[in-house]
Amino acid sequence: MRAEIIAVGTEMLLGQVVDTNSALIARHLAALGMEVYHHELVGDNPERLGAVIRQARDRSDLIVVSGGLGPTPDDLTKQVAAEVLQVPLATDEKALDQITRHFQVTGQPMTANNRLQALYLNGGVALENHNGLAVGSFYRVEAGADVLLLPGPPSELTPMLEQTAVPLLQQAYQQDEFLESQVLRFFGISESQLVTKLATLIDRQTNPTIAPYAKVNEVTLRVTARATTAAAAQEMVAKTVQQIKAVVGEYLYGYGDEGSLAQVVVAMLVAHHMTITGAESLTAGQFQSTLGDVPGVSAVFPGGFVTYADTAKEQLLGVPVSVVAEHGVVSAETAQEMAERSRQKLNTDVSLSFTGVAGPDSLEGQPAGTVWLGLAQRGKQPQARLFHLSGSRARIRERSVLLGLDWLRRTLQVTK
Repeated sequence: MRAEIIAVGTEMLLGQVVDTNSALIARHLAALGMEVYHHELVGDNPERLGAVIRQARDRSDLIVVSGGLGPTPDDLTKQVAAEVLQVPLATDEKALDQITRHFQVTGQPMTANNRLQALYLNGGVALENHNGLAVGSFYRVEAGADVLLLPGPPSELTPMLEQTAVPLLQQAYQQDEFLESQVLRFFGISESQLVTKLATLIDRQTNPTIAPYAKVNEVTLRVTARATTAAAAQEMVAKTVQQIKAVVGEYLYGYGDEGSLAQVVVAMLVAHHMTITGAESLTAGQFQSTLGDVPGVSAVFPGGFVTYADTAKEQLLGVPVSVVAEHGVVSAETAQEMAERSRQKLNTDVSLSFTGVAGPDSLEGQPAGTVWLGLAQRGKQPQARLFHLSGSRARIRERSVLLGLDWLRRTLQVTK
């Protein structure tokens, strides 16, 4: 099955709204074993929308259109689809009753154009909208592409797609091939390095396939397999994932949409029943703020320290003046002292510290991007690591926090 997705809305063409619907639809279609070769974005123009639907009809088996089902003059999706398919529109009486009751309850006048939201492609199936007023449509044709019309607002589209449309598609199309995908998320390795290390696997790939994607601060791999049963496809993906982990498993921190690096670390701390604190100079609280964004972090994070000035390091943490005087703020010794003394202050199991030069100017003869991280663990000697980063002041801080989280992740993997 070849499917095509069309998003309708001038606001998306202008960049005022981001099209998230198409990505959601594509994931569900892929899970049904359908190939999505084309995504189209078209404004609220009947001529252009008609042309896009006709083009899709000639090259696809299923057309999924989102948006343009409302009552306003620019909501013309179902009218244009009806014209292209040469079928009339019919009124879904149940939906019309729902619309009428809505206006009675709200006390607002019901104008004639609101009746348009109850229209669907005659001969097809009307898809009930439990979160809005505009019904969807699923229309099958004897020759050509079937058409699925969905509302534009994600709050309406998502439940209609998942609760009604997907079961309809499963019933309409008997699957003879199943598609299974798994996304692997990596930190601490570039896309080029990852591809190089996995060259043997990637070069000989046929089924499953391995596709790398570079994202902000991380690299992802999508492993996709096709098989005659869902179980067989899942087994093929699992085998390939194990082969990948054998080569670059140290950089793998998560799967799919499991969460950010901070969420993964917090989950590990919770699982290990370990507490954490932080002492920040370079990052000025960004590490602790990142932890604080994770729901449930209070179970493992009692608080921390922002010690930007030398006097704050001495007064709040107890870092000896002699350490800073002898080695400087930007040093392994200061990073270690900050980590261990903050850990002792709050009696936590681990602590991370951040000190360095965010820029744009140098400090203590050290160029911008010089970063020292400290890691202290209960019952162990504190450690420090040096990094040389590039980019803006904000970029250096952000990257420092992620490097600290990844160091902690690796440490927790071998703990207990």
